[in-house]
Amino acid sequence: MSYRIEVRFTPVFEFMASLHTYICRKSHKKIDLSLSWAREIEGQLTPDLAAVLHNMNVDDDWKWMYLLVCLRVEAEEPEDFIEWFSKRTVLELSEIFARYSFPYTDDIAAFQSRMTYVFTGWNEQYFRLLDSAVIQHLCQEVRNRKQQLSQFPQKEVLDDATNGLMFRDINGLERLLLVPQFHFQPLNVILHFGDTLLCHYSSRLYMGDKDLIPTHHLRVIRSLGEKNRLKILRFLHQAPRSFIEIVRHLKLSKGITHDHLSKLRGAGLVYAHFEGENLVEYSLRLHALEHILPNVMNYLEQ
Repeated sequence: MSYRIEVRFTPVFEFMASLHTYICRKSHKKIDLSLSWAREIEGQLTPDLAAVLHNMNVDDDWKWMYLLVCLRVEAEEPEDFIEWFSKRTVLELSEIFARYSFPYTDDIAAFQSRMTYVFTGWNEQYFRLLDSAVIQHLCQEVRNRKQQLSQFPQKEVLDDATNGLMFRDINGLERLLLVPQFHFQPLNVILHFGDTLLCHYSSRLYMGDKDLIPTHHLRVIRSLGEKNRLKILRFLHQAPRSFIEIVRHLKLSKGITHDHLSKLRGAGLVYAHFEGENLVEYSLRLHALEHILPNVMNYLEQ
């Protein structure tokens, strides 16, 4: 790989991850925090803020605010970023967004006002109340990954950190920025901004799970208990396959096939190969299968 890998975390990244998790309603049944988390948080919010969040668009509103977070590297806390953003002029924001084909160039002032309200409200009513152990864990995760990068090849660190995400070289890509996240586990967020590809990966932090088998190990076991997923793994054992090839092999709908692949991805049993933000094919992550029995035995012997 010709691009360099960096691992970074400040609280504003998890602030963004938590907001993404809440407004991405279609994923609430797939995340470890579950639909009950979203319902509980909605009960904490004022009706006005809940209504605005209900209408937020991940691919526009949230994504373009994340671009600003990535550019504003000095802002470590949500409050720092909110203050910086609220004080930008329309011209300053327009110049930034124009470089990335921002879709709301005719109404930057309204966008700025709305997002300042949303971010201030989300911080006051949810994020600042978050258990500090989450932030501490994410900071430690970054320290551990940076140490790995100093000792092992980049590809090995990427594999271990992301549980099987692989990113191909593409024109103009100089940096892969890995950011650990808690709220959206086991799913990932992948964004391409100019010369940077950003990947939010699961930090494998599970609150209140100390006396149980680790959630990511349990996810592996559960993912194997379905015949079509085993058929996918056997198919991938022959060669890497595209999504359409897997659909045709299973003779199932795209939606059902996608759900099976999501389970296998969450368990880290397959590699997901990306070109930028686009997932182009899957392959078998064989060493994850080889670790199943040792992980179960380790749990039994504790």
